[in-house]
Amino acid sequence: MTFITRFAPSPTGPLHLGHAYSAILAYDMAMDAGGDFLLRVEDIDQSRARPEWEAQIYDDLQWLGLWWPEPVMRQSERMDTYRKQLDWLWEWDYAFACSCSRRDVEAAVSAPQEGAEPPMGPDGLIYPGTCRNVRSFSGNFAQPENTALRLFMGTAFPFADHRVGEEDVFYFTETGEGPKGESGLIEFTAREAIDTIGDVVLARRDMGTSYHLSVVLDDAAQGVTHVVRGQDLFEATKIHVILQRLLNLPTPVYHHHRLIRDDAGKRLAKRDDARAIAKYRAEGATPGDIRAMVGLPG
Repeated sequence: MTFITRFAPSPTGPLHLGHAYSAILAYDMAMDAGGDFLLRVEDIDQSRARPEWEAQIYDDLQWLGLWWPEPVMRQSERMDTYRKQLDWLWEWDYAFACSCSRRDVEAAVSAPQEGAEPPMGPDGLIYPGTCRNVRSFSGNFAQPENTALRLFMGTAFPFADHRVGEEDVFYFTETGEGPKGESGLIEFTAREAIDTIGDVVLARRDMGTSYHLSVVLDDAAQGVTHVVRGQDLFEATKIHVILQRLLNLPTPVYHHHRLIRDDAGKRLAKRDDARAIAKYRAEGATPGDIRAMVGLPG
């Protein structure tokens, strides 16, 4: 099996040193294994995506010495694929319609224990089940318009990899490290997913899909065998494993890496233009300098 990695940026701002580290690491791992490095443009958020930022992505990565096969996969061209999977999930009652706004969720979560810290999961506030409790089975009702679709996490149990005692268990292989040093075989239970992740959004009403659904389908479509990405997405991997089981898709090996941070210890974001690759280029830096800055060999 060919070793395949990918780098999947969003064209919503300039690439910074953190992006450079992740892209170069994925590229080096693929080249060392005699495999392939793929580029994917994650542009499902059309309200923020800009063609000039997409062009800058290609320019920056080529300047760093990276190459990839053409054509590049662009998520905005795969909406029909996402819709077909959402229709299937709806038809089989793995998804339900949710009309809650973010403010509605915040209010529902904070209501029982005012002043207490709201429960957070890898997708933000853990959904309190407001619309799930009144969901209608799709066999009798068409999917409503102008609503989000959420995964009914309670359907995860039958798709677990195995059972340990009375627990349904999912797993994935980690060759990097999670934020707490997690590595090797990472196991989690269906009950843990229900309690600490909840009913995550599969399709936002203004996008027609979500990061979680799209990334799972795209990795499978591209044959990605090793997902290289930052530790901030380690917990989200549990969502992706569950979706892979539901949709009968292969689970890649995951390699989560350290985050590149600023002098104050805060991880870089696209608003950190001072760390933008293009800015370093304009100031005379070389690709070797960028590798040295992020702690990778030249």
